Amino acid sequence: MDLDAFRWLLTEPGQALLARAGELAGSDPLAAQTALRREASAEHAAAALTQARLRVRAEAKFGDLAARMYFTADGLEQATRLAVATHRAARLQAYAARTLVDLGCGIGGDLVAAARAGLTCAGVDLDPVRVAVAEANLAALDLPGAVMVADATTVDPSPFDVAFADPARRGARGRTFDVDDWTPPWSFVERLLRRDSCVKVAPGIPHDIVPAGVEAEWVSDHGEVKEAALWSGGLATTARRATVIGDGGLASLTDEDAPALGEDGVGVRAVGRYLYEPDGAVVRAGLVTAVAAAVQGGLVDEHIAYVTGDAAYRSPFARGYEVLEELPYREKALRAALRERGIGTLTIKKRGVEVVPEQLRKRLALSGTEEGTLVLTRVAGAGTALLVRPLA
Repeated sequence: MDLDAFRWLLTEPGQALLARAGELAGSDPLAAQTALRREASAEHAAAALTQARLRVRAEAKFGDLAARMYFTADGLEQATRLAVATHRAARLQAYAARTLVDLGCGIGGDLVAAARAGLTCAGVDLDPVRVAVAEANLAALDLPGAVMVADATTVDPSPFDVAFADPARRGARGRTFDVDDWTPPWSFVERLLRRDSCVKVAPGIPHDIVPAGVEAEWVSDHGEVKEAALWSGGLATTARRATVIGDGGLASLTDEDAPALGEDGVGVRAVGRYLYEPDGAVVRAGLVTAVAAAVQGGLVDEHIAYVTGDAAYRSPFARGYEVLEELPYREKALRAALRERGIGTLTIKKRGVEVVPEQLRKRLALSGTEEGTLVLTRVAGAGTALLVRPLA
């Protein structure tokens, strides 16, 4: 997005055009562009229509706030979901932090959450457009804060209670999984983690590169793992944490809740009447045994993140299933068993086996009237097929 075109959108004529673009955002792109061109230049019409469509896309992350906020396409993609950013801001608030510097603030999603929690915030970013967008978002939501163009690696964070960073994880060839290719790089992150800081990282970050004394927290939102965050200094309260956000609120597990395999009765055992699928954040954090302990069960395999037990439990940390029966694991026999039971609509879940559910479902060619859920996994090292029913 052009900086001048964005700034024009903030003027009175720009706001009027943006409102008109919002009315046309769901219509045919060519027709919408033509209609707006009757009222403004091609550049301004394109900027307004792009912004209106980004607001629609942003509703998934920012809810009702999206209609008042501003975005760039890549900035929206990298921005933290409001529910996750609000959780993070609540942790800062509980720590009694008063000031925050966001080193690489992007469009200001985390700044917005921290400012809403009452922190005095400042943000920096190398991209002038993102800085202008972040500044506009604070103003649009009537939140205090300052944003400026600067290189995050040159900013002294010492005047602030907490430093926050969200390194870009995209290079010239797309998303990168090499921490040294981040911008700023891992060396910058390591320096930042020597003080009270929080750094947003990819959920796939290896446990072994997390510095000693730093808490790693994996967060899922409605069953989807969104990110991990590293907390350092006084903000670190444990080694590993899994936080799940759902309709019922928020819940956390830590490594203190997770016994080692073989301790406190948590081991590998035969499949019981119930099967539990731990949330992805729990799996990423390596806290599956905490779920097993909570349901008084065990793991179906030492290396598989499925838990089994003999009693039904409801947990924010795992989805529960009643095990109806074990079916043949071989495909031909499995097809026959499913057809015999009249199953035509099949949900396939799998862990630890080389199966592509979409391809298998197509090969099974089922046509019955019943619905079913099939779990394909390893039990004590052997491929196993379990017909299950989700618990309410």
